[in-house]
Amino acid sequence: MTAQLPPPSLSPRLTAAPLPSPRRRRMLPFSGWHLLLAPVALLFALPLVQMVMTSFMPDTGINTFPPRFLPSRLTLAGYQGLLGDSQILRWLLNTVIVTTVAVISHLVLCSLAGYGFARLRFPGRSVGFFAVLGTIMIPTQLLMIPTYVMFTRLGVVNTLAAAFIPWLASAFGIFLMRQFFLSLPKDLEEAARLDGCTQLGVFWRIVLPLAKPALTTLAIFTLLGAWNDLIWPLVAIQDEKSYTIQLGLAGFQGTRRTQWSLLMAGNVVATMPLILFFLAAQKQFVATMTFSGLKG
Repeated sequence: MTAQLPPPSLSPRLTAAPLPSPRRRRMLPFSGWHLLLAPVALLFALPLVQMVMTSFMPDTGINTFPPRFLPSRLTLAGYQGLLGDSQILRWLLNTVIVTTVAVISHLVLCSLAGYGFARLRFPGRSVGFFAVLGTIMIPTQLLMIPTYVMFTRLGVVNTLAAAFIPWLASAFGIFLMRQFFLSLPKDLEEAARLDGCTQLGVFWRIVLPLAKPALTTLAIFTLLGAWNDLIWPLVAIQDEKSYTIQLGLAGFQGTRRTQWSLLMAGNVVATMPLILFFLAAQKQFVATMTFSGLKG
């Protein structure tokens, strides 16, 4: 009679992780981190909710002390005054035009320049790249007067072109795209070149489809920067028809009197397109933030 051998012990790596008990799953049907993140999210959303509530308050309710969170009665006087006393729709259209031109030009010019610095061999490539990168360290306020003089000679001051020309390209965009292109392997590009593809064809058919995370990152940062830009339009544009929405909203604030109902209603109009854009592209936005964090 042969002795029965004990069953072989399983390797620690093959041992399945213990499943959570049904009681624990019933007590926490969600991650425990939600208990911390939910109050933090509400804290960050509180100013946005206060802005929306204030936009529906009458002027007497806004100027009361202590301030009220909920309006005593709802009114559309702020939005009616915004549409009647200002050119808010024209300002919103101008901002959309400036932002669209800025995003498209950034994606085209910065990707081309970044690919050139990453892959092409030409004299002075390193010197040119560090010269472009060095412009990041120059304060924007230091460049305003020379840029204004140059734009005056070109005849674009006080026009909408003065708002989007500085956003055609940026040193940050070139640096971001160059660093991403350097991380791509050269095998696919060399294989395409052996098949007879030109350098521009390799860039268009091989490199750009792989660069979607970097392009999305660049598009989001450019969108937020161009949409919220105020300082340079404040210097270069005086015609109200060419105002961007941030420049138009700045006119509702003064040293002696601020039109709070118009200002809050205008802030809601200026913020809602960005919120709708985030809700529509939430997955891409999260993936972009993850990419930018991993790339440093």
